Amino acid sequence: MRLRLPASALIALAPAALAAQQPTATPPAAPPPAAARAAVPVTGTIPLDRVVAVVGNTIITQSNLRERLVAKTQSGMAVPKDSASLRAASVATLNELVDEELILEKAKELKIEVPDADVNSTVDKQYKAVRSRFTNDAEFKSELAKAGYGTPDEYKRFIADGIRRNEMLTRATRKLREDGKLVPANITDAEVQESFEKGKSDLPKREPSVTWRQIIIAPTPSAAAKDRARAHAESLLAQIKGGADFEALAKRESADSGSRVNGGDLGWTRRGKMVPEFDRYLFGYYALQPGQLSPVVETAFGYHIIRVDRVNAGEVKSRHILITASIDSADVARARLIGDSVAAKWRAGAPFDSLAKKYHDFRSGEETTLLTPFPRARLPQQYQQAFEGKKPQDVVVFDVPGNANVPVKVVVAQINSVEAGGDMTLAEVKDQIRSSLSEAGGMRRYLDTLKKQTYVSVRPEAIDLTPLPPAPAR
Repeated sequence: MRLRLPASALIALAPAALAAQQPTATPPAAPPPAAARAAVPVTGTIPLDRVVAVVGNTIITQSNLRERLVAKTQSGMAVPKDSASLRAASVATLNELVDEELILEKAKELKIEVPDADVNSTVDKQYKAVRSRFTNDAEFKSELAKAGYGTPDEYKRFIADGIRRNEMLTRATRKLREDGKLVPANITDAEVQESFEKGKSDLPKREPSVTWRQIIIAPTPSAAAKDRARAHAESLLAQIKGGADFEALAKRESADSGSRVNGGDLGWTRRGKMVPEFDRYLFGYYALQPGQLSPVVETAFGYHIIRVDRVNAGEVKSRHILITASIDSADVARARLIGDSVAAKWRAGAPFDSLAKKYHDFRSGEETTLLTPFPRARLPQQYQQAFEGKKPQDVVVFDVPGNANVPVKVVVAQINSVEAGGDMTLAEVKDQIRSSLSEAGGMRRYLDTLKKQTYVSVRPEAIDLTPLPPAPAR
C-alpha cells in the first residue's frame, strides 16, 4: 500500500491556496455564527453589511469573509491570536473568495449547472449529521436561532447553497482543465524547496511501516476426507441423473458461496479463465454440449459437477456444484508443521522463489511479495503481533483466519525492511509538491487573466479585525 498525503497537506505547501482549485465541501461542525449566507448580487436589496470586495456583479461582505474564516478554524486552521495575524489570514481568505467568484462568473458563461438531484442527498446527510449532535429538536432549533437561522429549512437551504457552490467550482475547474485553459506552470527546484520548508510542519508524520515477503500455507484435507467428499459428489450426480433439480441441489449443497445463491450459475466464461481440469469440460477435449453433465471433476478446489447451459462463439455459460473435503484440527496441525519446516529452510538460506513455488497458496490469490511500505497500524492484528520487535531478515510463523472451507492458514513471513516513522523528507514529497505548485500556478495565471476581463475591487482596509471565536474542541 502506497503512503499518500492528504490534499490539505499538499495545499499547505502551495502558495495562496486556491479555493476554486480545491473547494472545501466539508459541512460545518455546528451552525456557523450569524452572517450573510452568500455573496450578494449588487442589484437588488443589499443588507447593511460592510463591503470588502466586489467581483463583477457580486459583492463580498465582511459577514461572508468572517463566515469563511470561522469555517476554516473549525476545519483546523489556527485561530489568529493578534490583529496582525488576523489581518493576514483575513486578506488571504478574502483573496480566496475573490478567486472563487471569478470562477463562478466563468461557470455562468460556460452554462455549467448543478441539478437539485445532485445536491439533495448530500444536503440530507449533512443536515442529519449536524442534527444528531443535539439531544432534541428544541435544543437544535435554539442553536439555529442563535446562529441566525429562522428555521431548520433555512439551515438546509444554507447547506444546499454551499454544496451547490462547491460543486459548481469543481465542475467549472474540471471543464477549464479539459478545455486546456489551465496550463500547468513550470516550477523550479528552488520553489519546491521553499514551499517544503514553509509548509513541512503541516505535513503528516510518516507512519511506522514494514515490508515483507510471505508464503501462505493452506491446510489440505486428509485422504479419508477427500474420499468422503468424492463419494458425496458422486451421490449428487446420481440424484441429478435420476431427475433431481440441479439448481436446487446447488443452492443446498455447493461450497461455492459466490455461485450457490444463483443455483451454481457461473455466467459466461472464456477459455483459460477456469483451472485446466474445469476448462477442458467447457472448451477442451471433453467439451460439453448444452444440457450435458460432466462426471465428478477434481480440481485444487474440490470436486465439481458441471453443466453447460449455453454455448456461443468463444464463450460458454455454465453451472457447477462444488463439494469440498472438510479440514479438521489434524490438518491444521500438519500445516503448522509444514510452516515450521519452511521457516527453517528459509532461515538456512533456501531460495524464496523455490519455497513459494512449492508451498504457497497461489490458487487463492494470496500475495507473496509486499515491498511497498505498509503502515503497521493498518496491518491485520495477527500481522501486527507477529512483526512486533522484528528486524530485517527475521522469519516468523503465525496463523491467520481463513474462510468457511479453510478455517486457518499458516503464514511464514520474512521481514524485508522496517521504517520507524517520523517527519517526511523533501525527497518523499518532492514530486507531489511540484505537481501541486504547478497546478496552482496554472490556476493563478488563469485567474489573473480573468481579473483583467472582470471588474474586481478588493478593499482590505474595510476588513473588521474583531477577534474570531475560539475553535471548537476536537
